[in-house]
This record gives sequence, C-alpha cells and structure tokens, in this order.
Amino acid sequence: MEKFKEEFFKALNPETSKILDKVLDGKEIFPEEALKLFKVTNLDFQALILVADWVRRKRVGDLVTYVVNRNINFTNVCINNCEFCAFNKKIDDPEAYLMTPEMVGLKAKEAQSMGATEVCIQGGLHPEIDAYYYMEIIKKVKAYAPTIHIHAFSPMEIVYGSKKSGLPVKETLKMLKEAGLGSLPGTSAEILVDEVREKICPGKITTYEWIETIKTAHKLGIPTTSTIMYGHVEKPEHWIIHLKILKEIQKETKGFTEFVPLTFIHWKTPLYLKGKSKPGATGFEDLKMYAVSRIFFDGLINNIQVSWVKLGVKFAQLALNAGANDFGGTLMEENISRSAGATTGQNLPVEEIVRIIKDAGRIPAERTTTYQIIKIS
Repeated sequence: MEKFKEEFFKALNPETSKILDKVLDGKEIFPEEALKLFKVTNLDFQALILVADWVRRKRVGDLVTYVVNRNINFTNVCINNCEFCAFNKKIDDPEAYLMTPEMVGLKAKEAQSMGATEVCIQGGLHPEIDAYYYMEIIKKVKAYAPTIHIHAFSPMEIVYGSKKSGLPVKETLKMLKEAGLGSLPGTSAEILVDEVREKICPGKITTYEWIETIKTAHKLGIPTTSTIMYGHVEKPEHWIIHLKILKEIQKETKGFTEFVPLTFIHWKTPLYLKGKSKPGATGFEDLKMYAVSRIFFDGLINNIQVSWVKLGVKFAQLALNAGANDFGGTLMEENISRSAGATTGQNLPVEEIVRIIKDAGRIPAERTTTYQIIKIS
C-alpha cells in the first residue's frame, strides 16, 4: 500500500498536487485554482474526488441528510420561453393548469399527513397571478398544514409577482414572510453570467436581479438554497464565475442553507432539439461539480445536495463519495425534470433513501429544511 500511495501521488500533475495540498492544509483556494480542478483528468481526477470526500468528512462527518417533503408545481403556464424548459405551457394550451390556493393547501395537508415537514412550491409565470396570489397560497397552506415549512417561490417568481403587484421586491418578501413563508429555493439562477442567460433564458431576470433578490431575502431573515444548472451552452469558466458569486453572497449574508448542482436534462428541451446545446453534462463533469464545490465552499456552504431526480438514484449515491452530504427530498411528485425527459420516478420513499445511504457506508439522518436533525436511522 505504501508503494501504491507513493507512486500514485508522484504521478499527479505538480500543479494539481499543489492545489490539493493547499486544500488539505485547510487553506481557501482561489477561483483560478478551482478552474484548474474542473479541468483535471485521469489520476488527478481521482485525487480530486478523494480530497473532496476528505473535506466533506472533516467538515460535516458521515451523516447524509434528507428531508421528507412534497414538491408542488402549482402552474405550468408561463409567459417566458426558456430554451432549457420543456414544462411550460401557454394559457390556452389544453394541458395548461393553475391550482387554486385551496388546492395547494389540500396537497400540503395530505403531505403533512404522510410525514412531510416541508412543501416546495414553485410554478411558471402565469399572466393572471401576482404576489398577492402567492400570499393566498401561503395562507391556505398554513391553514391546512400549520406546522409544515413553506419553501416557495424562486427569485424569478418573486420579481415577477412584485412587478405584477406594483410592489418593491423587499415589500413582497416581507408580506410573504408575514404570511408564513419559511425559505426560498435558489432556483432560476441557471448560470449567473448574462451572456449565457441571453442564450438559454432571455426573458428571465438578470444576474444582478437574482443577486439582489437573494440578498434582500437573506437580510430579511429568509434563508435560501443556492443552485447551478450546468451542461448546456456554458463553459467551466462560467461555472467559476457563478460559484464565485455565490461564495461572495454567503460571505456577506450567511443565508444559503445548501448548494444544489442541477445537471441539465436535455432530451425534450428546445435548446437541445434545435442543436444549440450539449447533450447534458458527462458523468465526470457531474462528479467534478460536486467535488470542486465542496472544496471551494468549504466552511461557507457546508451542505452539498445531490439531485437524485436529475442524476438518477444510483449515480446520486456515487456522488456521495465526491463531496456531497445531502440526498435531497422524497418529493412525492415532480414534473419539471420529467417534462424534459428525466426517467427517474417522482417519489423516493424514506425507506429507499435510508437503504441507499447505508449502502454507501454512511449514516442516514432526516432533517428539517434548515438542517436541524430530526432523526438518525
């Protein structure tokens, strides 16, 4: 074994070795060093995965958390035409739908009766709803499921609802928090580089608007998640710009609860069907995203979540060895990734999540949305 270790580390690229030594010494790496790690191959790739897993173990231990939740996409109607989305419908489409606040509340009640501690509520940008509609949804959820945590409305939805209601973003967030909003999903980030956003989602909020909405939420005491959607038209250089923005926000506000890499599901999206994008990220790119983000965010964003819906359950389990420590939620239902061609089911029972985590040699732990431990299995 000693001979293997000696030969393995000797075979590493000296530059990679230098960066990983820095990581092992507990030092923060620079964006340009993280970019170099995104480009490693062969033995350097294996060393990256090992070091990321070591950083994970040192920072958060061997617990792998999960949340019992229900995903509710309350409308598929959207005025935007994001090139990466196969979920949206126009208002006159026969498949278009909009749930009433009452319907969302009843779904939350059902979820709570099944053991859920969270509902994740998001939807398209429906032309006939505004921030007050969001407030009514929250009120109905609270009426039907008083103790459930409401994790709802992306920064894009917040900006849209605010404009439709004639309210500043800050006032919208205050109103929703008072109604019972617990946290915001940090989705609609995609890639926080405007030249990329113009290609994949030209009608969406700008990088600046996303940042300001997230910071405003944090300053009001509303925690959020953070995400990246990769594997389409962007390059590793764009990943680094994106991660750097998230890191700077977290240093300022400490409001991110987790980071969730979202690999691009391409099959049925206009972006891919028109030949404008890659056919998603490779497996190596997925693992590097988990590993580099674990290292880059060390001590700032401690929870790195795998998306079993997008990666598939088996590959998500593998990613637990590349720096990730959270398996996400049970979901109960999921529409957006499936519309784009994901083949993973909508619901992953707690028993299966626990089995997968234990099989990876880790300790399953149910958590709240904000990472308080409820139960260790």
